[in-house]
Amino acid sequence: MSFREILKLDYLLLLPVIILLVFGILFIYSSGITSAGIQVSDEYVRQIIWASGGMVIALALALIDYRRFYNLSLYIYLFSLLPLLYTLIFARVVYDTRWLRIGSFGIQVSEFVKISVIILLARFLADTERNSKSFFRFFICCVIVFVPMGIVLLQPDLGTSLVYIAILITMTFTAGISMRYVAFMCSSLALSGVLLVLPLWQAYILRKSMPVITVLTNPKIIMLVILFLLVIAGIALFGFLKYKKGYFYWLVYGAAISVFSLGVSYAARLILKNYQVMRLIVFLDPNVDPRGAGWNIIQSITAIGAGGLTGRGYLQGTQSHYRFLPEQSTDFIFSIFSEEAGFLGGLIVFLMYLIISLRLLHIMKTTIDPFAKYVCAGFMCMYCFHFLVNVGMTMGIMPITGIPLLFMSYGGSAIFSAMTGIGLALSIYVRRHNR
Repeated sequence: MSFREILKLDYLLLLPVIILLVFGILFIYSSGITSAGIQVSDEYVRQIIWASGGMVIALALALIDYRRFYNLSLYIYLFSLLPLLYTLIFARVVYDTRWLRIGSFGIQVSEFVKISVIILLARFLADTERNSKSFFRFFICCVIVFVPMGIVLLQPDLGTSLVYIAILITMTFTAGISMRYVAFMCSSLALSGVLLVLPLWQAYILRKSMPVITVLTNPKIIMLVILFLLVIAGIALFGFLKYKKGYFYWLVYGAAISVFSLGVSYAARLILKNYQVMRLIVFLDPNVDPRGAGWNIIQSITAIGAGGLTGRGYLQGTQSHYRFLPEQSTDFIFSIFSEEAGFLGGLIVFLMYLIISLRLLHIMKTTIDPFAKYVCAGFMCMYCFHFLVNVGMTMGIMPITGIPLLFMSYGGSAIFSAMTGIGLALSIYVRRHNR
């Protein structure tokens, strides 16, 4: 890249990223101070190193033609699965999920696998644009995403696995995949969530048995319902193939959603660990276990509410300095920020993410390369999903999933993966008129 091309970098994209990185360093420093004013953590020093390294990665990728990753996409994807499998089998559990240890350093491999998934998915979608509506195209997209997602889910890391689904839905929608398939995925996941939560709501909050909900916890009845739905789907499929009537098609469609959702919700009850189940329960009502699983949400909401309009002032927060917030430099960094910077400070963070999303959307619209467009769509989804889920869980409107607030939360893996996306976006921006 020449000096003239360096001047063409999208600084409107880079500026909010730098601001968020600085916010992260400042409030990680604040999270390490006790009520006595003693600094007990050096996490902010590591964050400075990781943020600086992330900037180097982003600028280095901006110098490289992003199209090189097109040819290497399959190899990057397959290579990224190896450490993911190794982590699943051999790595030890840290913070309720598995981390790859290299000496004293811990690497969350799943953060980097998201990059390889986005790149390979973008290549496949770009190569198959002529068959944009075909079911086979959507099926291969699901295979690309569900293989690493399944490994991540077994680690167990429910929060990160949800990011893969969001990426799949966003990128396939952007690529013009038939809305029937996208709607099937969205409807099935939404219904699976409802079917998973209802028995928990009955047992821990309603505390009264309802026959309709109790059915959802009985394996034999679930199997009978699934068989009944499959029979209906088979008859409707025969009717559709013979008579070509639309209502037969929608009967098959609805039955398929119901079968998929029942199966997923039942499997989730078998896979989910006790602490993950409790996270869903306290999301519905934190006061079910106020001194246990509900503690994080209650203290986080308290911290955000205590910030008021303008906040208590930098280094003046009480929730973090009295150590009321667990994982305060990672999952709940926004809670600390809001207590000390207030509602207005929170609006600035919202604005920074909005600018990042709009700049990525602008790059998507102006690039003439389909591969580049889909890469930007994938990373835009990743940033937005992390932001919405992390900030939502600190406010108590989303379940606690352990998803970091990208650019601000403490952790090298999340910063490096997020800055890799920014670097590729900068590279695309410079070359957006080239094909």
